Amino acid sequence: MNWTGKVAVVTGGASGIGEATVREFATEGASVAILDINVDGGERLAAELADKGLFAIFLRVDVSDPTACNDAAQTIAAKWGRIDALVNSAVSFIGKGLDVTPADWSRSLGVNVQGGANMVQVCHPYMKSNCGGAIVNISSISGHIAQPNRWTYNASKGAIITMTKCQALDLASDNIRVNVVSPGWTWTPETSKAAGGDRSKYEPIWGKFSMLRRLGEAREIGRAILFLCSDDASFITGTELAVDGGYMGLGSEGLGDNSEYAGTA
Repeated sequence: MNWTGKVAVVTGGASGIGEATVREFATEGASVAILDINVDGGERLAAELADKGLFAIFLRVDVSDPTACNDAAQTIAAKWGRIDALVNSAVSFIGKGLDVTPADWSRSLGVNVQGGANMVQVCHPYMKSNCGGAIVNISSISGHIAQPNRWTYNASKGAIITMTKCQALDLASDNIRVNVVSPGWTWTPETSKAAGGDRSKYEPIWGKFSMLRRLGEAREIGRAILFLCSDDASFITGTELAVDGGYMGLGSEGLGDNSEYAGTA
């Protein structure tokens, strides 16, 4: 997966899975545009990569703003002359249920769903003129299941899965592939916040939710994203790739002692 001479755009690229994806693209030779509202994190990452002789720029972009998205795409194309890959990793982690407000819905859907659509719209012309490209949207296991007090987040993640299929159909004639990655429990700044930074305490608890009995690493998600953007995935589009350690393959029995179920139907 040699990305020398190619350009990748990663939204939400200043931290977590987005940051890991930026690092993977840059290490493989791509020029990477980091789009985020986290100015400190984005500028720090771009400077770190530049110090290593890699190519990255940071642009402060709120993806729910179509004008900001369009300006960013123009800036990237003007600097590097092309856009080959787009990863929509920007996310609003608002989780609300009965207490949800119109403002919560607006922000959650505006970033997670509309934001991804905005970026596809503005990157499309550059990919088309370059004879194709690849897009990866980031959903979640939460797009498939019920979780308490998560109307906003889970609804948005479910919408991303369906939107990806529609985008893949509409852009296929332009040789642009669109796929979606659904991570499971992964160690990111958000999970670290929920764990109070104590991974040793919470990994054994949350790890039991997956077949592999551990949390994922952000880099493991980034590598899967890089694969879907690469020529190695040239006949894959409209597809969801679960990078979840087997989470969605488990039934309600979970990872109990298998002997409990021996001989049962």
